[in-house]
Amino acid sequence: MIKYSGINHLAMATRDMDRTIRFWRDLLEMHIVAGLGKPGYRTYFLRISAMDMIGFFEWPNVEPVPEKDHGYPVNGPFIFDHVSIGVETLEDLWTLKDRLENAGFWVSEVVDHGFIHSIYSFDPNGIPIEFSWSVDGVDLRARPVMVDSSPSAVTLEGPEPNPGLWPQVETPTPPDERRVYPGEGAELTAGVKRNWFEDLP
Repeated sequence: MIKYSGINHLAMATRDMDRTIRFWRDLLEMHIVAGLGKPGYRTYFLRISAMDMIGFFEWPNVEPVPEKDHGYPVNGPFIFDHVSIGVETLEDLWTLKDRLENAGFWVSEVVDHGFIHSIYSFDPNGIPIEFSWSVDGVDLRARPVMVDSSPSAVTLEGPEPNPGLWPQVETPTPPDERRVYPGEGAELTAGVKRNWFEDLP
């Protein structure tokens, strides 16, 4: 069984990296963990938690998306609705609500979803974001619940993965044939580029 460790990073796009950093680092207090780029292209990563990050590509011609209510159905091509970022305490949720409102960003009231309490807002790029606090004593990851009034047959097979539905790997890649190729970002750990953060007082 594959063991997942979380969302390594969620990659978004921005036209204005500085405004994006001001929001995510300075207002929301997420630390920059990596930045790389060249003229006309930058990628920065910020830490959400010990296992999770959010990343931004800066592209000069990208436009902010029109704001759409979180979870509201749309027509036509569409991929992403919103991202929900967990907070450790209910107090953290209220702190974020006050901070977003004070900075001039629209933010919803605190909404009780039963298993989480949430607020909703948008970042400067129009990215719909939710912040959620898990209600004490309610852990859907440990005790899944299905209350859909009309669940599909596939859903009713249960919460656990069903082995044998996809073709089994007959010939895994032998260890001596496994190659890892250098890609964008390799210079973060093994290069001669200057680390500007090392110059900070």
